[in-house]
Amino acid sequence: MFSTVLVANRGEIAVRVIRTLRELGVRSVAVFSDADADARHVREADTAVRIGPAAAAESYLSVERLLDAARRTGAEAVHPGYGFLAENAAFAAACAEAGLAFIGPPATAIALMGDKIRAKETVRAAGVPVVPGSTGSGLTDAELTAASREIGMPVLLKPSAGGGGKGMRLVRDEALLGEEIAAARREARSSFGDDTLLVERWVDRPRHIEIQVLADGHGNVVHLGERECSLQRRHQKVIEEAPSVLLTPELREAMGAAATSAARSCGYVGAGTVEFIVPGGDPSSYYFMEMNTRLQVEHPVTELVTGLDLVEWQLRVAAGELLGFGQDDITLTGHAIEARVCAEDPARGFLPSGGTVLALSEPSGGAVRTDSGLTEGVPVGSTYDPMLSKVIAYGPDRAAALRTLRAALADTVILGVQTNTGFLRRLLAHPDVVSGDLDTGLVERDLATLLPEGVPDEVYFAAALLAGPEPTPTSAWVDPFGVPNGWRLGGTPAWTVHHLRLPGADPVEVRTRPADTDTELLLAGTAPTRARIVTRTHGTVTVELDGVTHRFTHAPSPEGTWLGRDGDTWHVQRHDPVTASLTGRGGAGADTLAAPMPGTVTVVKVAVGDEVAAGQSLLVVEAMKMEHVISAPHAGTVTALDVTPGTTVAMDQILAVVTPATEKEAK
Repeated sequence: MFSTVLVANRGEIAVRVIRTLRELGVRSVAVFSDADADARHVREADTAVRIGPAAAAESYLSVERLLDAARRTGAEAVHPGYGFLAENAAFAAACAEAGLAFIGPPATAIALMGDKIRAKETVRAAGVPVVPGSTGSGLTDAELTAASREIGMPVLLKPSAGGGGKGMRLVRDEALLGEEIAAARREARSSFGDDTLLVERWVDRPRHIEIQVLADGHGNVVHLGERECSLQRRHQKVIEEAPSVLLTPELREAMGAAATSAARSCGYVGAGTVEFIVPGGDPSSYYFMEMNTRLQVEHPVTELVTGLDLVEWQLRVAAGELLGFGQDDITLTGHAIEARVCAEDPARGFLPSGGTVLALSEPSGGAVRTDSGLTEGVPVGSTYDPMLSKVIAYGPDRAAALRTLRAALADTVILGVQTNTGFLRRLLAHPDVVSGDLDTGLVERDLATLLPEGVPDEVYFAAALLAGPEPTPTSAWVDPFGVPNGWRLGGTPAWTVHHLRLPGADPVEVRTRPADTDTELLLAGTAPTRARIVTRTHGTVTVELDGVTHRFTHAPSPEGTWLGRDGDTWHVQRHDPVTASLTGRGGAGADTLAAPMPGTVTVVKVAVGDEVAAGQSLLVVEAMKMEHVISAPHAGTVTALDVTPGTTVAMDQILAVVTPATEKEAK
């Protein structure tokens, strides 16, 4: 076994790898950019090395700086995690040339499977069924268009390099092919440095099933069962589980055999994943999509049902060990489900969010595992991927695992950063998810039902409680005239009035008054509602309202205040959870185009004075590897343009103004 390993990654994956290194007694080396100087993975490693500024190209993607860090710390091996350089053949080769063990497959396998076009040809020759699509590499836009027409709409445009759904575009309208090809190339070039595309037939209502494989350097290859990854949004996985309710033992054996054949066809060594697209109506007609030559985000669900530590086996295989077990020794026990917690705002179209982690509570222990890179006080920016953590639940069966995961997400508190946690809980309660009737379009198809309608009343109730005075202690006498709680001699307590406002909402009047051990609340003239304050300590209020218990947390905010004391802002966290800051923020006018998220302007298609049509694409803002197109709100003239390609923008920063045609004519 190695004595020192450098982890060439960040965030939750670096923390997860460091955990196994510690358990094996291996010294860990973390690397960090200026943006991550105080990050959790830096704190938990045995030693850490700065490798450059925040920009990934000058830090986490710099082969030279990573190798220098390994040399300076005496590392014998490099674990690439996932993302960044994990599937970069040049990095794997550079490690070998520097005398470092690359904890992953050979560079030749990465290069072969990293090129989706060559990968399909290779596994097809090995007898693995593949999705019908284009052939050949380096296709021009015209050739991609012709291939799409030959295949027949709808089609899926995919980057030949990379993975994770980046740059993938589903095209149903042939007239949009040109625009979608350009967008797919742009995103692929930004994410992978390679804009080569291929096109495949789109399988309607498909399921995404992947097989975990493990291979040593002595010719032994096994599979560790499947993972169901059909719950996706914009081709990004949201929820993953193992095993899949779709597969029979016979189908699992057949797909496992196909996966191991694919691994052998490229000389694979280490832990990897072979991904298949499976028609929901005919599971036996499965097709190879691609092979991810690295550890996957969702690997914990496989670990929980097999009892194997995949990072440990990556290390052992890289150190030259035999697997020591065969296919017949692997059994799947129980069920595991994972949810990806991301810095994004479902109410704003899942746009990336940011901020400082003001308060943090993550469940762990028993049947719950949380892989996280978060700590309180650490800022979350738009420079890197939006995934913050993964919450994984295990149970003796699927129903138990679902219940446990929903409860664990309810106990997940990340204040100061808007997350998708509430959305995940609602998704897990969707009837089709509960029954296991899944497909990759389910989330997009039912998205409206998975988002909350407006701000729940409980948020205002909690804000009123938080903003009000501390309850009168019962253990000692307190002068009632000295407590600003509405108490008055010989009568019903008076109402205390609070005027509360959340971003994007009008002010709401909330009145509170004490009632024995409870507090009565009156919202906007409705009938009084009684809420019981269960606990109120250290900025946390637990409230029982209508038979449901909610927990609310207060933490300081650097953003100023609308409601609060001593420069603090009240952040409200529901058990569901819904997070909101009681800091008002003025909205832009109807003619004004503002940045929907913090990020970088990558494309500007217009200039001041240009006439534009309603819905016309004007700009593209990119953040956390995600593109957002800014379109004209109406027909008119561009009368202001405050950005150029490469401009870094903050959320709600003004980008451009489009004056309506009617106003222009009136002037």
